[in-house]
Amino acid sequence: MFEIIVLAMMLFLFAACLYTPFANCVRYFTRSASGQGGSSEAAVQSSGKSGESYTFLTHLKNEVEAELFPRPTDSVLRRHYDALVAAELQNRLALMAE
Repeated sequence: MFEIIVLAMMLFLFAACLYTPFANCVRYFTRSASGQGGSSEAAVQSSGKSGESYTFLTHLKNEVEAELFPRPTDSVLRRHYDALVAAELQNRLALMAE
């Protein structure tokens, strides 16, 4: 019985990893690395077309965060909050694309 439970947990973990959007994982790690660099955001903003899209996405993200509850201070809750904001941002972008 124990083996069945362990197998079920392993399959659930595999399915969760399989259906998790890879872009969110990559975005999380690149954001944390670029936050340490300092002036990478200014370089993206000053680069013309990509600066405009960066400004638009930042504005849209701020709009989503304004509608939600305040940003938590706990690291685990902050990750969940960031995931919630990212999901809502993707939903809005998908609606705009239609």
